Amino acid sequence: MQQEGKTVKVWDLPTRAFHWSLVLSFVLAYLSAEFHLGFIHTVIGYFLCALLAFRIFWGFAGNTYARFSSFLFSPQETMTYVRSMLQNNPKHYFGHNPAGALMVFALLAVLAGIFLSGLLTLGMIDYEGPFAFLANQVDDQTSYALHNLHEWLVDVALVLVPLHLLGVVAGTIQHKENLVRAMITGKKPAAEH
Repeated sequence: MQQEGKTVKVWDLPTRAFHWSLVLSFVLAYLSAEFHLGFIHTVIGYFLCALLAFRIFWGFAGNTYARFSSFLFSPQETMTYVRSMLQNNPKHYFGHNPAGALMVFALLAVLAGIFLSGLLTLGMIDYEGPFAFLANQVDDQTSYALHNLHEWLVDVALVLVPLHLLGVVAGTIQHKENLVRAMITGKKPAAEH
């Protein structure tokens, strides 16, 4: 149960700014690629790399709920949570629950792969960026394999994002708390003790 009007500050401003900047930038990166706006895609890609670097830093230096250590769960606890979620009776967490934590780590890993493969593609095919020195050191087959990996990882992200949104909807319904509002305001309703 929740106390009426009482809230707990969960998501700090840097975490929320990262989240919404990532959402907007990923959409813009995707659209700029679809419309072949290479320069814009590259600039947004660099910004996304900086965002990811910040989030990794903030995963160690941020507030309690932003730190990776606050949402590292054992496989057993994760499976227990998923089973309870499927039975519509999951344990409440103020920060990330085990299923949400798994999604955060999956998204961060896929994003890291997208950004690294994008930088490598930029260097090997377009002769630009921090990996431009590799342009004449790898064959075309390798260069285009990395380009294909970049596109494939984007497709993986496009599967993970709807699953993430489904989890947000499920959590909002099951815990009777608006998770989107919490990611805007930083606050969640306080649970009764």
